[in-house]
Amino acid sequence: MFSRFSRFCYPFTGRDLQYEMRGLSNYQLSCCVNTLLQTLSATWELSALLEKWDSAGVRADSHNVPLQLKRVLAAMTSNHTQNIAHRDFLYCLDRNCVRLCMQHDADEVFLSILNFMQQQMDDRELAQGIQNLYKVSVETHLQCLECSSIQTQTSFQLSLHLHVKEDHDSLGGCISSFLEDQELRGRNCCFCAQCGSKTPSRRGVKLLSLPCILCVHLKRFRNSRGDIRKLDCRVTFPETFDFSEIARGGFSTDFAQDEYTYTLYAVVVHSGGTMWGHYTAYVRHRVSQQWYHADDSHVQKVSWEQVQRTYGKYYGGTAYMLMYRRGSKQEGPQPEFSG
Repeated sequence: MFSRFSRFCYPFTGRDLQYEMRGLSNYQLSCCVNTLLQTLSATWELSALLEKWDSAGVRADSHNVPLQLKRVLAAMTSNHTQNIAHRDFLYCLDRNCVRLCMQHDADEVFLSILNFMQQQMDDRELAQGIQNLYKVSVETHLQCLECSSIQTQTSFQLSLHLHVKEDHDSLGGCISSFLEDQELRGRNCCFCAQCGSKTPSRRGVKLLSLPCILCVHLKRFRNSRGDIRKLDCRVTFPETFDFSEIARGGFSTDFAQDEYTYTLYAVVVHSGGTMWGHYTAYVRHRVSQQWYHADDSHVQKVSWEQVQRTYGKYYGGTAYMLMYRRGSKQEGPQPEFSG
C-alpha cells in the first residue's frame, strides 16, 4: 500500500459489528491478498470443501497454503478477533514465493492460491472439487485456410481472461469477442500437419462446460511495444446475466448443462496505474444480499449504484476481477461458511 492510500489504513483487524464483515489490516503491502481473502470468504462453496478436509496429518503447516487458508477463512467468520491467522496466511504465501512488501497482480495471486491447493492438499478428491468450482472447459478449433483440415484441442481455465476495448465495452461484449473466430496470418500462422508448413488459419473457441463460480479477469493492462499501460475505459457488467443470451452459438455440441444464469457476488477493484496501485473489494452478503465495500480494515455498507462506479473512466477505481455464482439470486440463509 502506498502513502496516497494511507488514510485507509487502520491499526487493528476486527469485525465491525455495524457492518457484519471482518476487515483485514494492511500488513506490508497486503491489500491485494486482503481483497482476495474477502472474495474467497464470500465463496462459501470453497469454505465448505476446506472444512471437509482432514488436515490433521499435514506436515510443514507453516508452508501449506490450503491449510492456512482454511484457518484464516474460519477466523474471518468467528466471533473473536484473530490477527494471527491473517498474518500466518501472508507469511505462508511469502514462503511460497508470493512475497510480502511487493506489489502483485490480483489475478495472478488468485490463480497461484488455486494452484497451491492442487499441489499441497493430500486429499486429491477435495482438491479436484475445489478446482472444479472455477473450471471453464473450452474446445479450440484450428482450421487451416489452405487445406481446410481442422485440429481440435480441449483445455480449461480457472479464470476467464477477457480483453477489453479501449473506448467502451461491456461484459457481454467481452465474452462475445472471446468466442469470435479469429484469422491467424503472417507471423501468427500455425503449423498444419497436413500441409507440412505454417499456414493461415481460423481459430474458434466453443464452451464445453461452465463452472459454479465464474471468475472473470478484465485484462486492463496492455503491453504495447514494451510499454505497459492500464486501460481505465468503461466496462459495464450486470448483477445477473444469462450466459446463453450472450454466447449464442458459442457452446460445443457436447455442452450438457441446463443452468446459464449467473449472479454477481464480488468485485475486485484496482485503483492506480501500472507501477503502483491499491486493491479493494465489493462483496455481496450471502443472506441480506446487501453490498459491502472492504478496503483493508475499513468496511462499509454500499449500494449497487456505488458498485457500478467501478465500471471505469469517470472514477478512480476500476473493476479488475468479477466473481459470479451460477444460479439466480437467492434470498434467505445460506450455510455459515462466509462473512
